[in-house]
Amino acid sequence: MSSLNTVEKLALELPETQRASLAIHILRSLPALYSEEDGGLAEALRRDAELDANPAVGLSLEELDGKVRERKRR
Repeated sequence: MSSLNTVEKLALELPETQRASLAIHILRSLPALYSEEDGGLAEALRRDAELDANPAVGLSLEELDGKVRERKRR
């Protein structure tokens, strides 16, 4: 098993709060090159236009809640 697979397996065994803390530390360790100069505004506008053009690609709040609940059960 590769080191990445080992680390991922161990990380996924951590309690949720520890996984969240680890994720924050890892994300903060990445160089700024992975952030967008506009803070993601262009991407947000693109997604908004996509949703306007095809509302079927979106989720209702109830659908989103169901997906979150389903994911938490795993």
